[in-house]
Amino acid sequence: MAQMNLLHAINNALDIAMTENERAVCFGEDVGHFGGVFRATSGLQEKFGKLRCFNTPLVEQGVIGFANGLAAQGSVPIAEIQFADYIFPAFDQIVNESAKFRYRSGNEFDVGNLTIRTPYGGGIAGGLYHSQSPEAYFAHTPGLKVVVPRNPYQAKGLLLASIRDKNPVIFFEPKRLYRASVGEVPLEDYQLPLGKAEIVTPGSDITLLAWGAQMEIIEKAAEMAAADGISCEIIDLRTILPWDIETVVNSVTKTGRLVVSQEAPLTAGFASEIAATIQKECFLHLESPIARICGMDTPYPLSLEKEYVADHLKVYEAIKHSINY
Repeated sequence: MAQMNLLHAINNALDIAMTENERAVCFGEDVGHFGGVFRATSGLQEKFGKLRCFNTPLVEQGVIGFANGLAAQGSVPIAEIQFADYIFPAFDQIVNESAKFRYRSGNEFDVGNLTIRTPYGGGIAGGLYHSQSPEAYFAHTPGLKVVVPRNPYQAKGLLLASIRDKNPVIFFEPKRLYRASVGEVPLEDYQLPLGKAEIVTPGSDITLLAWGAQMEIIEKAAEMAAADGISCEIIDLRTILPWDIETVVNSVTKTGRLVVSQEAPLTAGFASEIAATIQKECFLHLESPIARICGMDTPYPLSLEKEYVADHLKVYEAIKHSINY
């Protein structure tokens, strides 16, 4: 075991994957000797050479188009999009090519070895172009997997599982936690299951559900609720697509209440999909309406970031409202 922050854990996972498989290659804007804008790939070019860790031109559509080609030929591309806000120029390549490769060939060929890493979310005073959470756009796309870790241990295990998965995976990394989240991480190789949520804290009165950086927020709200005698069951979804319906249904059937929190804006966010599904599956067990605590339906602001975010106080108020409904 070693103390690692989120960046170290991701770097360690990339190191293990590239050591294990000589066809694994890591590339993106400034990922070479510079190590990427957040230094997640530091040292990899020195260790594996410029043919396996290298810079690309500043063209996201080209990065993913190139990644699709590599994956289709049997390589293991790990492509970095510098910020999740910049993933939209590559949207066509991801949604119309990566996700559909296997389907259009009748499983004769695919790009299942592809992993796309990208930092998402706010909390770094990045303003409207460096703070977005676009996971819901891709959750609408069959053929992809969408994964979001909450801490260093989860990041390493989920990233290794993503790289080895036989489907294209988008791996959203919570940039606010890159250096802020530190924890014990095994030095050896390990994987965590994709498509499986984790019950972080058992509880009996209400279910709190989130993913990525928002987990820290709902945990803080749960501590405030505990002082009021409210027992919160905390669940980390971990994988957005496919998501673990069974674990959430079982929890809400027990507690009768659900609060879902996401960084992204309210309208058509993934919390909406969760609320619709749980309403259908748990209707006769619900004691109060399902609550969604999200960002606002505006571009992500700079000066009003604290007012915009779905913080622990907003989640705490939603817990009290649900309990007292």
